[in-house]
Amino acid sequence: MRFSLLLKVGASGVSGSLRGPASLLGNNPSIPVPTEPTTVVPPDEFELAPGQTEDEQLGLYLDLSKVKNPQPIRGGSTGPTDPGPRTEAYDRLNSDLFIPPGTDSGDVGNAKWPFGLSHNRHGLAGAGWARQQNVDQLPIATAMAGVNMRLSPHAYRELHWHKSGEWALMLNGSVRITAVNEAGQTFVDDVTAGDVWFFPKGVPHSIQAFENGCEFLLVFDDGEFSEDETFLVSELMERNPESVVAKNFRTSVETFKKLPDGQLWIFPGTPAPKNIQDQNVTGPAGFLPKEASYSYHLSQQQPYRVPGGSIKVIDPATFPIAKMFSAALVTVEPGAMREMHWHTTSDEWTYFLQGTARLTVYQAPASSRTFDFSAGNVGYIPVPNAHYLENTGSEPLILLEVLQATSYSDISVNQWLGLTPKQIVKDHLNVDDAFVDTLPKSEPFIVPGNKDMTTTNFTGT
Repeated sequence: MRFSLLLKVGASGVSGSLRGPASLLGNNPSIPVPTEPTTVVPPDEFELAPGQTEDEQLGLYLDLSKVKNPQPIRGGSTGPTDPGPRTEAYDRLNSDLFIPPGTDSGDVGNAKWPFGLSHNRHGLAGAGWARQQNVDQLPIATAMAGVNMRLSPHAYRELHWHKSGEWALMLNGSVRITAVNEAGQTFVDDVTAGDVWFFPKGVPHSIQAFENGCEFLLVFDDGEFSEDETFLVSELMERNPESVVAKNFRTSVETFKKLPDGQLWIFPGTPAPKNIQDQNVTGPAGFLPKEASYSYHLSQQQPYRVPGGSIKVIDPATFPIAKMFSAALVTVEPGAMREMHWHTTSDEWTYFLQGTARLTVYQAPASSRTFDFSAGNVGYIPVPNAHYLENTGSEPLILLEVLQATSYSDISVNQWLGLTPKQIVKDHLNVDDAFVDTLPKSEPFIVPGNKDMTTTNFTGT
């Protein structure tokens, strides 16, 4: 559709005036209402997705990826069409916002942020990049923030420290991490895709990629965290008087004449030695004890498998140094869903590694909103709002749930009702004995379902 208000341009290229006359003010019967074509999009100019004509209370997932000119209609072939202007790609990616289930109600804060809309800061000489999500991008995410970082082969994330704790999941590739704590104990380890590390606030550390490069996800325990406010060794040297730096190291000013001009942040490096022993440096305090290790090889942990998917949990029970970080790496098969649940002590920060999903956030007393997610998106659910995560695609959904908690836990709606006296459940929900008898006594975590997202039969496997 063309925008109908066009400026008339004269031969000189300039015409008209910036402002109109007072006669154009309202309540002027001399200004006629023009006869305009209809703004209703006719049925032959759009298509409805499978399931779009079903009752809106069913709230079936609508796949708009292949339909012509998708329209915000649920429950019938007519409805309030959208003639534009619009960004159709956003409508296709967010069908549950564009065409919400009839069960959505009230006002719920935005729970989604795609890293693809974050500013991507590049390092030196093509050494890598980083983009972040904090309260500036997702205001509801007050307890945690995230950074998606890429290092080119042999590149460094320079020696640095933070005022927040840093929890990380390797997404691909491998790196060598080093750190020194306040006791003078040293740490060095090689971590690969699927592994985790944690550095407490204030502990200086470095990260260097191996020959194939890498990408990783960082989660910080402060929603206002900014990657641009990291403490850097390059800036430490540059922001102190040269005489003080020389005196500190008991050397001459000439020693530091070749210091970098400006911060390094992410920069090219020389290859790390293959043998990690070549980079083991110790002082009188020795190495960091095993039980206080800054890394955990989660890639080697066997998942807990249930019908419909699997789950790996890592929390202080197995990774003690990360005292307030508890996480679950969840795989949900097509048609299945991470069951309805909520957390009792922490907000949930979620990152989507693979596949597509949707979730509905229920907020007391009577509000809910449904959001759609794909790989590279961040989700955020404040405590104790209830939610689920449904796989809406044809491949396994892989997601990371992160809590600020001393252990990973939740309240399962299935288990809650299964452990509630039968008579109470029947009186509240007006269901029969046959249904109540199916409720589990143990938490299922994931429930299987029909791979056909347009069906009303939800018992498929």
